[in-house]
Amino acid sequence: MKNKKSPHRILWILLAVVVLVLFWAASEHRLRPAYIGIAKLENKIKGIDGISAASLAKVKGDARRHSKMIRKGFGLFGKAKEAPEENFDDFVEIAEAVPDAILEIRYRTSYNFVGTPIDGYMQPTALLTREAAEALRAVSDDMIAQGYRLKIYDAYRPQCAVDHFVRWAADIPDTLMRRYFYPDVDKSVLFEQEYIMEKSGHTRGSTVDLTLFDMTTEKEVDMGGTFDWFGIESHPDFCGDPLTSVYNGDNHKSPANRSITPEQFANRQILREAMLRHGFKPLESEWWHFTLADEPFPDTYFTFPVRALE
Repeated sequence: MKNKKSPHRILWILLAVVVLVLFWAASEHRLRPAYIGIAKLENKIKGIDGISAASLAKVKGDARRHSKMIRKGFGLFGKAKEAPEENFDDFVEIAEAVPDAILEIRYRTSYNFVGTPIDGYMQPTALLTREAAEALRAVSDDMIAQGYRLKIYDAYRPQCAVDHFVRWAADIPDTLMRRYFYPDVDKSVLFEQEYIMEKSGHTRGSTVDLTLFDMTTEKEVDMGGTFDWFGIESHPDFCGDPLTSVYNGDNHKSPANRSITPEQFANRQILREAMLRHGFKPLESEWWHFTLADEPFPDTYFTFPVRALE
């Protein structure tokens, strides 16, 4: 006579089956198409065709985050919780969230003030927190209506990249790129004058370095100075008042008597005012640098590398 299986044993078998099904389904590449399908269905109900790039980036982020939550819940990643600075679940790729933006990721190349590709930039892409990316999308839409596109030089910057800058700044004889980025500044004062620091707002994930691209001329807008120029000439108040947008031509602080034109100052103001309209705050020493005023991670300095979020 066969023994009947006890109710408890049946429950344990059912539980094991559920766990295995969840483990199989929790793979991100299985969750993602399901989430995208749901998002498209929701849009169809609302009378919207397809799914926007910004919504697609959010859906992918949700799939990635939920996959990790499920798998961690069953101890499948070894430890229950990863260090917060290693977690990129709340980040998106600018190329997906702001599809009209042009990317020129300088730190992936040797054309930067160091003269070599920078640690942590594994791919020529740009990442931001979801909140910052949504605000940047609004800036992009604003600028497109005025005939411009955004051109991104840098966004999220891993701590290892900042460490690379610090090591370079401490190596005083290495002045390979001085003529291009800091001809008027002695390298020995880069720490003292805070051109190089051990921590960067970029590492918190809601800061972006950018300029404008003129869709009519098909060229970068002339800002009167290059990205990452170390000097007073990069300050938003150089030759004018950024609060009133009044050009005054005051260049007396420039050690080499450099200047910018009224048009160049006005171009900087176009970018600045658009960024401020959509929730970003400027930096007093760099016309290209903006941080989301209400950044979601004001005290977290992330460490994961810059690469495509799969």
